[in-house]
Amino acid sequence: MKHKKLKFIFILAFLLTIISTQFAYAQDDVPTDDEVNEVAKGLYCPVCENTPLDVCPTEACKQWRDVIRTQLAEGKTKEEIEQYFVDYYGDRVLAEPPRTGLNWLVYILPPAVILLGAVLLFKNFQAWTKPKVAESVSNQERSDVLSSSKGDSSSANKYISQLEEELKKRN
Repeated sequence: MKHKKLKFIFILAFLLTIISTQFAYAQDDVPTDDEVNEVAKGLYCPVCENTPLDVCPTEACKQWRDVIRTQLAEGKTKEEIEQYFVDYYGDRVLAEPPRTGLNWLVYILPPAVILLGAVLLFKNFQAWTKPKVAESVSNQERSDVLSSSKGDSSSANKYISQLEEELKKRN
C-alpha cells in the first residue's frame, strides 16, 4: 500500500510538472522602458515646450510613448519612428533639428560668432597692451603753445627745456 501511495504521488507530481510546462508561454516581444526612452529622448513633446518626451509627465506624452512602444514591437527603427512623429507634428518635435535649409544656421552661426568675438578681443588686447608712442613737438608748435599760454613765459620755457633734457637722457 505504501508503494501504491508513493507511486501515485510520483505520477501526480510528474503530471503536474508536464501540465505546468505546457502553459508556460514564451515572453512576448514587448520593448522595455529603456528601449522606448532611447527613442523618446530624441523627441520633444509637441504640447509642452522644451520638454523631452522621455521625461514629460503629461498623459499625451504617455500615449506617445505607448505609440513608440507599439512601433518598436512592430519592428520599426528609431529613424522610422522619428519620421512618423515629424510627419504628424513637424520638425519641432525633434531634439536635434535636421541639417537642411536654414537650419544649418543653427550649427554654423554660433561658432562663427564666437570665433569673430575671439578675434576682436585678441586685436583689442593687442591695442590696449601696445605702448603709445609720444609724438615729438615741432618748434613751430612749441612757439604756438608758448604764445598761447597765459602767465609767466619764463616758467614755461624752463618746463620745456627740462622736458627736452629728460627726453634726450632716455634716448
